[in-house]
Amino acid sequence: MKKLREKFSRSPDEEIDIQKVLNKKTALRQLYWEIYEAYAHCISQVPQDGIQLELGSGVGFANELIPTLVTSDILPFSNVDLILDATCLPFPDKSLSAILMNNVFHHIRNVEMFLRDADRCLKVGGRVFISDQNPGTFSKYIFKHLHHEYFNETEESWDFSSENPLRDANGALAWIVFQRDFERYQSLFPNLQLLRFNPHTPLRYWLCGGLKSWNLLPKSLYPLATHIDHTLTKVSANLGSFSYIELEKVASS
Repeated sequence: MKKLREKFSRSPDEEIDIQKVLNKKTALRQLYWEIYEAYAHCISQVPQDGIQLELGSGVGFANELIPTLVTSDILPFSNVDLILDATCLPFPDKSLSAILMNNVFHHIRNVEMFLRDADRCLKVGGRVFISDQNPGTFSKYIFKHLHHEYFNETEESWDFSSENPLRDANGALAWIVFQRDFERYQSLFPNLQLLRFNPHTPLRYWLCGGLKSWNLLPKSLYPLATHIDHTLTKVSANLGSFSYIELEKVASS
């Protein structure tokens, strides 16, 4: 952990700024809450005698809904329980019942290492829950040209170098691994069965400005925007800007 603290730094002011945005934007907090409710549903389906771990917790507030959650991050945010690297999980074999993350998977520099460690640490019946970016019909252009993180769905490699965990990424990584390269994924990780890949939220994240200071989605319009988002996703899954991905650890054959 000391090495992680020395390698990566995070300004206290940066943490405060992110927290201010989350506290100010009702729509953004509600979007986070929906993801945390999806966390809770996932947890309800897994063995209850294991550790429930969130990766990349940052300044999130999932433990307000799930008090048993162990929060973690690769950076020393003040409110996380553990500082750890997702490619080297410090847990015994078969000790975790759930690994959960929101907009984190695409920042993991070597997802093959992460998935191998997840396979090792999860109990049979345990799950990995991922909410991450999706190259939807319109969102892929936003991610590529208007977003601060790298996004390229044509990258051949799943890996990338990382000097800054908050910035270095490939936003298309979840789609690449679990959709484009699904046969490769199945071959490498037969014990981590893909239960679902469900695109969601075409518009609301963009309307509320994400973690930027501006917001076009007031609290009064959030229910209408939610209805529109759900309708658009039913019309075409390709419109989803993000995806829920769920994996289950199955017994070795």
